[in-house]
Amino acid sequence: MSNIKKLAGQTLWYGVPTIASRFLGYLMNMALPFFIALPEKTADLVQVYTIIPFLNVLYSYGMETAYFRFSQITDKRKLYSTLSLSLLLSTLVFTIVLLFFRDSIVNAADLNENPNYVLWMLAIIAVDNLNTLPFAKLRLENRPRRYAFARIAGIVINLLVVLLFLGVIPKILQSNPNSILSLIYSPTFGLGYYLLGNLCGSVFVLLILSKEIREVRFKFSAGLWKEVMKYSSPLIIVGLGGMVNDVLSRLIYRHVVDLPKVEADHQLGVFANIFRLALLVTIMIQAFRMAAEPFFFNHSKNENAQKTYARVMKFFVIACCFMFLFIGLFLDIFKWIFITFANKAWAEGLQVVPLLALGNIFLGIYYNLSIWYKLSAKNAYGAIITVIGAAITIVLNITLIPTLHYTGAALATFFCYLFMMVASYFLGQKYYPVPYAVKKLIAYLVLAVVVYLLHWGLVSTINHSLWFSILTGLILLAGFAWFVGKVEIKELKHMPVIGKYFNRAAPPSL
Repeated sequence: MSNIKKLAGQTLWYGVPTIASRFLGYLMNMALPFFIALPEKTADLVQVYTIIPFLNVLYSYGMETAYFRFSQITDKRKLYSTLSLSLLLSTLVFTIVLLFFRDSIVNAADLNENPNYVLWMLAIIAVDNLNTLPFAKLRLENRPRRYAFARIAGIVINLLVVLLFLGVIPKILQSNPNSILSLIYSPTFGLGYYLLGNLCGSVFVLLILSKEIREVRFKFSAGLWKEVMKYSSPLIIVGLGGMVNDVLSRLIYRHVVDLPKVEADHQLGVFANIFRLALLVTIMIQAFRMAAEPFFFNHSKNENAQKTYARVMKFFVIACCFMFLFIGLFLDIFKWIFITFANKAWAEGLQVVPLLALGNIFLGIYYNLSIWYKLSAKNAYGAIITVIGAAITIVLNITLIPTLHYTGAALATFFCYLFMMVASYFLGQKYYPVPYAVKKLIAYLVLAVVVYLLHWGLVSTINHSLWFSILTGLILLAGFAWFVGKVEIKELKHMPVIGKYFNRAAPPSL
């Protein structure tokens, strides 16, 4: 239990900045309907933020995971310096090459109305990539507080710049056009200030991490680098495939949907907005990954490592079920916010959010399962699973989006991540068996879906009011929590803080 407590504590610390960054970032995205009346005006910005994850994979080429892996078997200082120098040089090379092909990127991404977005995008990626290993170093050294401070500080700067240039300054200039602020503000820059805020936040983080960066020594081990590249090369395929699965639907949406350009841009803006709601699930998933990856490597030599991994999976799935229900049961609140304070157009397509959220839970479980090929150095299997998943994503998106629109993109996400989760489980049990409580985990997931469908049925047939939706959602969520508490009482009564509420005899487990 002590290992689980430690992981839970570190997940909390990594979760605080992850939740804060997601929440603050979501506030900025939620603010878009208040700054921009029509969703189609955000289409180019959505396009940029779907390209960034692809390029991030190429820029980092698996160095973060390789750092955790090789830190167990080689000198950490030599490893850190070698990988940092490799990333510095490759970042410069990649950026120069992409700048050379800037016009091609603009045309391929259909950013002809905002070609400068490409420059801001490359600057953001380059700076973020230089922050990769310093952040990994903090995670490996179990320094989540400094990690949290750097992450949150960067997001706060990002948020302040965006709100200042998209919200505050324009209003001041409306009433006082001759203000000195007109010297630093250009109305034609528009949503480019969103990218400027991102870059300012990234640069500020780089300054905060200067201490970790100064620890890099100009000593490059070619032999070590070659070993690392043999390990990390398949992870590039894994990463690229993962990005295909994650962002392809938004990247190609307006190119494959059978609609006029204005309507296609409108739907892309709306779909990106509802996709952000589903991504609330990934708040916890990302927080978990920040703590779990070094945790899994550090405990891989322990006698009961597999049992620990199985218990981690159980708590992870339970947490995902609660997040799914939080989104699904209270979706009407988000709808009310969009309709009341923005434009009702932003409330379109919310019915696919639970399907997207469930697909993202499958992705989270896959990330949890994927430790088997990282620990057993069989990254090629991870690449194969991801490539097949990417093929499923491509085929289903191209096939379903033209006719089913939002729902087609959501179904593609759902089935892709379902396949990857199932495939990783069966291969993992063959090469690195872990005693997961499969029946119990499936039961929790099915029950969460049933609770959501019950709520949907009650609201649809009995009362459509917001207050009835909220009340029934709270009751059903409490019922699910009560059930989980009864089943997991043996585990929960030993947990810190909440354990005192479960100090009675445990019922038989499922």
